[in-house]
Amino acid sequence: VRFYLTKWKLNNAFFSKYTDIISTVEFNHTGELLATGDKGGRVVIFQREPEVGAHINAPNKYKGVFLSHFPRESTMYKTIKLWKVSERDKRPEGYNLKDEEGRIKDVSTVTSLQVPVLKPMDLMVEVSPRRVFANAHTYHINSISVNSDYETYMSADDLRINLWHLDITDRSFNIVDIKPANMEDLTEVITAAEFHPLHCNLFVYSSSKGTLRLCDMREAALCDKHSKLFEEPEDPSARSFFSEIISSVSDVKFSHSGRYLLTRDYLTAKVWDLNMESKPLETYQVHDYLRSKLCSLYENDCIFDKFECAWNGSDSVIMTGAYNNFFRMFDRNTKRDVTLEASRESSKPRAVLKPRRVCAAGGKRRKDDISVDSLDFTKKILHTAWHPNENIIAIAATNNLYIFQDKLNSEMH
Repeated sequence: VRFYLTKWKLNNAFFSKYTDIISTVEFNHTGELLATGDKGGRVVIFQREPEVGAHINAPNKYKGVFLSHFPRESTMYKTIKLWKVSERDKRPEGYNLKDEEGRIKDVSTVTSLQVPVLKPMDLMVEVSPRRVFANAHTYHINSISVNSDYETYMSADDLRINLWHLDITDRSFNIVDIKPANMEDLTEVITAAEFHPLHCNLFVYSSSKGTLRLCDMREAALCDKHSKLFEEPEDPSARSFFSEIISSVSDVKFSHSGRYLLTRDYLTAKVWDLNMESKPLETYQVHDYLRSKLCSLYENDCIFDKFECAWNGSDSVIMTGAYNNFFRMFDRNTKRDVTLEASRESSKPRAVLKPRRVCAAGGKRRKDDISVDSLDFTKKILHTAWHPNENIIAIAATNNLYIFQDKLNSEMH
């Protein structure tokens, strides 16, 4: 695997010291735009530059930044906002009732009429709020998924999933509610949810118990009864104090084909076939060397970190993050895997990334191996995204954004 760093960079001048931690990163459906959001409520948008001459790997240019939520708003994580982003490269001139500064003229001074004209200007990005969807969630929203009908979307928190129409802001329809009558009887929470990419009636949600529930909105208005339950039987001999914590699913993603589900729990990434509920089709160990560290990871709360996962455009490779700014890729066809590092210290633009290897405690080390005891658990790759059509990936490493692109003639496609 030969991925290298492109010229796409995130300018930290936009961010303050405390609230600059990136909380989401996503390509648009064409891959031409890339957006990041941070815990300060800011959204930064980048646009891919057009190809110039022989430079087939064009960099990204900064397109705009806007503040979606104020960091101290109590409803920041419970409110959804729809924004319109547009460009303007012309400005109107020649108003009859306004002067050049935009001030209203005295009508008595207007002695002639003129036709306003559009004059060229430097390209400017304008962002305006179009919809605010509020007052529907008691707990923090963990997932938003737009339906394939492009008219509705759903939002999920720990206990409920709501269905919205994009044109209606004052009400939503509750489609899943797992809140018990007595909160002391609560045994699991919703961790992630997503619509099927092709069938607008299907969606899936994951739970803290490691289960996946596929629901069909055609069967009932309230989807408390699932159509399919995906769950892997637990090995009694491997059960420990941490079993329930590490089995919690932090992310679930449909494949582009809609045939498979990709999930991430604390130690593994799994691929499920929609036609096989009893066990995952494939299981990939992300950082199995951490099993001996679960006690210390519990004490420093790292065991509760929520790692995301992503498919490549052809559903043949999956990607997810790890600690020490490492991220992992698994080829489903060849069963090969690789560990790469997103780091400013070790990556120069267009330099090929070298595979990294972590050595378990007490294990035999090679020259460039990194001991599990040397890992920095404050550096973690939680958020990743894959370009829908090309081998271009976006990696959020705390407050830094890295864009890597597959080098030509690489071994993994």
